[in-house]
Amino acid sequence: MATKLYVGGLPYSTTEDALKEHFSQAGDVKSAVIIMDKMSGRSKGFGFVEMSTDEEAQKAISMFNNQEFEGRKLTVNEARPMEARSPRGGNGGYGASNRGNREY
Repeated sequence: MATKLYVGGLPYSTTEDALKEHFSQAGDVKSAVIIMDKMSGRSKGFGFVEMSTDEEAQKAISMFNNQEFEGRKLTVNEARPMEARSPRGGNGGYGASNRGNREY
């Protein structure tokens, strides 16, 4: 099992320090990152915690998955690699590529 964990259901007010401190109950936390929205600068409500060992990661899953943290129920599981996204078309996905070629 990987040592990197996905943590969902985070309150928007949670800080990375609070997340790291909470997960340190399960063992040594190498890093804790909350994913932020680029436009608003606000938390997206999920993040990643990296534990030092697989055993500590498994302990964190069993301790914190479906448990309340700062008023919200967490989802904690093994992080999966990010799936590749298909490239976006130049028309923004709206099918408007022929907009300038209309005959009147």
